[in-house]
Amino acid sequence: MEHVEHVRFGEQLYAIIVRASFREPGITFFSSPELSQQLAFMSHPEGKSIAPHRHNKVTREVHFTQEVLLIQKGKLQVDFYTEAEEYLESRMLGAGDIILLCSGAHGFHVIEPLEMFEIKQGPYAGENDKTRFSEAPASEIRIKGPEL
Repeated sequence: MEHVEHVRFGEQLYAIIVRASFREPGITFFSSPELSQQLAFMSHPEGKSIAPHRHNKVTREVHFTQEVLLIQKGKLQVDFYTEAEEYLESRMLGAGDIILLCSGAHGFHVIEPLEMFEIKQGPYAGENDKTRFSEAPASEIRIKGPEL
């Protein structure tokens, strides 16, 4: 898909980026069924009905937090790192873009004043939820894709 990027390093999926320009009728899932966060775009015509439904209690086992960021305003640089804390490369996100962070490690730099939503699994485990480490030097940063 032209406006969707699956960010991979080796065989590992680190993120799915859906640009604000993505438009397809119906329902498009970007995430595979085994991911613990599911990401889809829906576009329906006026008058379309979605049958009333409830979600059943299903026990799921989640080992790592996956998060979704929806950029409302501004620019955000996303830096990708290996689990061993080695810098890989970066992407730039702008208003209307959405990213599902699936694996690996990441850091962020706000390039323009930012408003965004973060959606992730709970309950939040506080500082036990993450390991912080030093960021890559600015001289190593490589932004791939549109710089917006």
